[in-house]
Parts: sequence; C-alpha cells; structure tokens
Amino acid sequence: MSRSTTTQTKPLKRLLAPKWKPHGYQKKAMKFLLEQAAAIALLDPGLGKTSITLACFDTVRTTEKRDRMLVIAPLRVCYQVWPAEVVGWKDFQHLRVGILHGKRKDVVLANYEEYDILVINPEGLDWLVGKHDMRVLRQIFGGQVLAVDELTRFKNSQGKRFKLLKKVLGLFGRRWGLTGTPAPNGLLDLFGQCYVIDEGKALGRYITHYKREYFRPLDPNGCKWALQPGAAQRIYDAIKPLAIRMSARDYLELPERVDLKHFIELPPKIWELYEALEDDLVAKYGDGLIVAGNAAAASTKCRQICNGALYVDDDVASLVRGRKRTVMELHDLKLDAVAELVEDLQGQPLLLGYEFNHDLDRLVKRFDMPYIGKGVSAKEAARIERLWNEGSIPLLAAPPASAGHGLNLQKSHAQHVGWFGVPWDAELYWQFIMRVLRQGNKSKRVFNHHFIAKNTVDEIAFYDKTRKENRQDRLFEALTELRRRRK
Repeated sequence: MSRSTTTQTKPLKRLLAPKWKPHGYQKKAMKFLLEQAAAIALLDPGLGKTSITLACFDTVRTTEKRDRMLVIAPLRVCYQVWPAEVVGWKDFQHLRVGILHGKRKDVVLANYEEYDILVINPEGLDWLVGKHDMRVLRQIFGGQVLAVDELTRFKNSQGKRFKLLKKVLGLFGRRWGLTGTPAPNGLLDLFGQCYVIDEGKALGRYITHYKREYFRPLDPNGCKWALQPGAAQRIYDAIKPLAIRMSARDYLELPERVDLKHFIELPPKIWELYEALEDDLVAKYGDGLIVAGNAAAASTKCRQICNGALYVDDDVASLVRGRKRTVMELHDLKLDAVAELVEDLQGQPLLLGYEFNHDLDRLVKRFDMPYIGKGVSAKEAARIERLWNEGSIPLLAAPPASAGHGLNLQKSHAQHVGWFGVPWDAELYWQFIMRVLRQGNKSKRVFNHHFIAKNTVDEIAFYDKTRKENRQDRLFEALTELRRRRK
C-alpha cells in the first residue's frame, strides 16, 4: 500500500510549501501541551491550533516514541483541514494521514501502521469503538496520542459519543483538546470536555458531583441549575492547570466587528400564528412540561415563522420512513431584506448563515446562489471555498452547524457576514463569524448583519450572545418581557 495520505495531493503544492516558523504565542502553546500528558488549548480560530498540534505530535514521535495520533474532528475538518495542513508545511510533509470515514475506513484501519495520523469524525466512534475488540484498539492506540479537535462536541457527558470515547480514554498516553469556545452555553458544558482530557482530575469524575459542588438547582427535579456565588472563579481555578487560553485579538491584527440589525415586522395574520405558538410555548413552560436542554427546540417553530416558512409535519416516524417534510410558506419579508442588502453591497461578498433547509430552498430559488450544506460533497465544498476566496462568489449560503469549522473564507477579504436567522447556539454563532473574521482578512471592518423579526425570539437570540446566564431561563424571561412590551 502507498505510504501517502489518503487524499490526492498535487506535487507542485508540496514543492512550494513554506517552512513552518512558529510565532511566539504558538511556541508558548506548544510548551504547554508538551509539558503535560493531558492539556486543553483554548485557541481562537486563526491562531493555528492544527499546526501547533502537528508540531507537538512530531516532537513526541521523536522524544517519546509515540508513533500514532488519533484525531477526532468534524467531518469537514477531517477531509479538508488536517491533510491540507500536513501538505501545506514542509515540516510536516513526512507525516502520513489516513481518514477513517467512507468506504475505505476498514482498509485504512487494517493498515494502520502505514499512517502516523488517523482522523475520524465523532459519529465514527460508533464504528471504531462499538465494532472493534478492545485488544485490537489497544494494539493500535495503546500509549499513543489523542487529539480532540473542537472539543465542545463532547460537552454532553450523557451523550452517546462521550460514552463511546470514555471507554478508550485510558489507552492513550497523551490527550490534547482543542477548541476556541469551551463554554458557549454555560459552565455546565465544561465537565464533559475536561473529563475527556483528564478523566475527572480537574472537575471530578461525575457530573452529579460537579453540579452539587458548583451549582444550585432551580427546580425540584434538578433540571435547571444556576451557579453558586463565587463558583465561576472556583471552576476557573480548578481547570487552570489543565488549559491554556489564547485570544486572537491579543496576538493578531483582526478587523473590527460591527454588528448591524435589519428589522422586519410580521404582518397581522402571521402575528396571529406566531402568538398562538408562543402562547403554547409559555404555557408548557409554566406547567413544567419543558425540561432542561429543551428550550432551543421549543422555540424552533417561532423562529421558523420569523424566517418565513414552517415545517408542519413533525411526525418523527414519517421522517424515519423517508417521507419529505411538509413546508408551509408564510412570507418573504426576510428574503426581501436580504435582496435589499445584496443590492446595496453592489457585488461585495456576503456570507449568509441559514439554519433550516426550507430557508435554504427559498434562498436558492430567489437568488440562484451557491451554498455549502445539504447534499454538497466535500470536493464541491472545497471548490466553492476556492471560488469564494478568489472573489468570484458575491453571495454564499452556509449552515453554521456544519460550516462553523474547517472553512477558511477570509482570503476573499470579505467584509460582510449575514444571518437569515440567528442561531440559539452561541458556539455556532461565533465560529461561523470567525470563518471571515480572522488572520488573512486585510479588511479594517467586518460587518455582521442580522435579519430580525421585531419583538420576537429573533431579538432574544441576538441579544443573548452578549450574556452568559442560564439559557433556558433567559429565553422565557425574555419572552415574558417581549409580550409585556407588545401589550
């Protein structure tokens, strides 16, 4: 079998690749990762966390005879980031990358000795851990390096991917976690991430103990939690030996971000539908029918109405059977607002985030625009990324859920990011903006446009990004305030 990466690489790109010359902050991050077996690098996008990790791994290959690194990363990052970083620097081109995904994953794993780095997406753990004997996994990964890229994918300590990874954590001699947004939805998110790296040394071995130590319950069932007085600082102190934090603004010259709001007003008939759903949402919350972690899902219908279309077939069984969901189109107000902005920009590139597939369908129909998202292959996404960076695409749609990682869109020097609907998840929001707002973009400012239905959950989602209290409580407190304002 060929001793090359699993992705095809043009020889010219290898030949012209520069040497990696780490900046001072990158050397500092490397020193931190190398000095301890378990470490988390909290690095903003653009600081080069992939190349830092490659340099650290290359070091321990020599000094500690650790021959292999398993990288767990979002699928797009597996295909487009790690292989590209290896090829893109002369210092790392001797490393061989195998991708544990797709039809060849079994072949790649069977020939694991041919590779220095094996990359897999979190969903692939069901295949890797769930279908292989522990003796086989120990032979491949025993004493080796684990790097979890975008560590927040393991913030849910009750989730399947966390439980699968937990089974094999002890195999690895070193564990490194990489993320720029460790707690976008609150400090409860930290437990699962820290456990993956240190198996409970910093924050304890059990989520129940972590909650009791630092939080207090807000309801009898223990579904909602708030920080105890002074607990935030105690948490920061506990994880300080485990993590190093670096902000892009401290080390790079980044464009200024300017937040802009484009308001629309829902017409009377749409208001009737919106308020009926909002009344039902608030009533269920008051009756205790909405539990922790469900607030964002409970507001989904309201946000869809704000955007202009609504899924009316929520029968999960029908979706499993493959039946297409029924969409009710309600209004084109946000489409009209996007059209006005596009006209005003006169060809300046606009990266537009969307959340629901029916939003994408209507956007494509209206603007005949390229997009990254449903049905777009990794190869086609790479082509679109190249055209965008060349300045050939004036309007590009992408979902924050899958495009917030692994895309480098700053080379076009785009100045405009837009939100057809602001996502509730703060991590998706910030990661998506940083696709453009990062090193390499020479623009002085990046304008962050929000299309907002006035006096609705749209406003709550927008203002939520500047606050850090319990998200479920904020949603319903804000809904109550908006309803009071409308009367």
